[in-house]
Amino acid sequence: MKSRAFFLRFVALVLLVATSCLLLTSCMTSDVLLGTGSVLTESDIEQMIDQKLSASGGTGAGDTNIININNPTNINLAAGGKALLSAVKVVCTFKVTTTVGWKPTTKEATSNGSGVIYQLDKESGDAYIITNYHVVHYEDSDTADGISEDIVLYLYGMDAEGYEIPATYVGGSQNYDIAVLKVDGSSVLKGSNAVAATFADSSEVSVLDTAIAIGNAEALGISATVGYVNVDSEYITMQNDDGTISEIRVMRIDTAVNSGNSGGGLFSDKGEVIGIVNAKLVSSYDSSIENISYAIPSNVAKYVADNIIYYCDSENGIEGAKSVYRCILGYTVGAARHYTEYDEESGKVHKRQTVSIVEIKRSGLAYGNLKVGDVIESVLIDGVTYEVSRLYHAVDCMLNARVGHTVTFNIVRDGESIAVEITITESTLVKY
Repeated sequence: MKSRAFFLRFVALVLLVATSCLLLTSCMTSDVLLGTGSVLTESDIEQMIDQKLSASGGTGAGDTNIININNPTNINLAAGGKALLSAVKVVCTFKVTTTVGWKPTTKEATSNGSGVIYQLDKESGDAYIITNYHVVHYEDSDTADGISEDIVLYLYGMDAEGYEIPATYVGGSQNYDIAVLKVDGSSVLKGSNAVAATFADSSEVSVLDTAIAIGNAEALGISATVGYVNVDSEYITMQNDDGTISEIRVMRIDTAVNSGNSGGGLFSDKGEVIGIVNAKLVSSYDSSIENISYAIPSNVAKYVADNIIYYCDSENGIEGAKSVYRCILGYTVGAARHYTEYDEESGKVHKRQTVSIVEIKRSGLAYGNLKVGDVIESVLIDGVTYEVSRLYHAVDCMLNARVGHTVTFNIVRDGESIAVEITITESTLVKY
């Protein structure tokens, strides 16, 4: 399989190989963080399928729909079934023109990834799909923004000719590695058993929670693997294929994921989405690294998707918008205290932090409203209270703030609990 590589700094400078890959690039470092999608030419796909079927004794394309899932007693298979019905295979075609000498040549490349049905109207056949940005983007594509203009989806059990579901790109963020696709009036959706996924609160996910990855592994159709959450929240710093840098918050899992899983859902044992799979760590020289994979927490994916739908596909949005717009108020937070909480009923241990303001910029709306030393306990946005017990809570929740709306910070200042209201203006919006 031909692949295109781009770099990622993770702990001690490792490589991230994009899931949207087209050209072969040699990897000279020992550790490699692989994206989990796949971009193939038609001949690559045919050859890979032939090899897989030959190795497994398969007799036809129908074999690729078989689910091979571990079945520990704590897995709720009924919930898992619902998860399968919210999964989609994502296939993107890119036109790439290269010039050798004086003669331009245009070829097609195909990206295979995964997605999750986020919103669904069965009666109309309309839906929004969440996937990874790198599944639908290829920097060398002939399109101005690198986004595929030929995106097709397939439902579980319906990965066959005649069941294609055309989709369009609504918007996305390279910095968050999330994209939203839209389906309009699909007769396939209308007549299917597809359901919208249920999203869990990823801030309540803890180490050793069940993590079921459902996606289009190796571009052979939707399958499932089972593992556990290893780290509930950490950051990976990525150099994207266009040379820009992104720092992405992820959870670490030992669930087996492979090329093609990018954009697929990571589900709990209740069948709820706890993350969107986007990368894995492998070794290029030995077998010392096993099943270290990553997923974008469900809260981040949901907040980003809602933001994209609002600003890019609603009457309240920004004309021509295709990205995420986060409100930046001009404050920086730090952890005044680190501690853990133990839930005797569930047996879960959660990391906690006391989150306080450590810097205020004069140019931001926070200046004159919040003060250095303020402890943020929660943030109220459009009637929803977001508890702030980790640093990232104070950052992520601002994806839900909209221009013209009032955000209420419930803080402790000099031992006194007070509420500080700030009205969001267009000047606070920063494109991500």
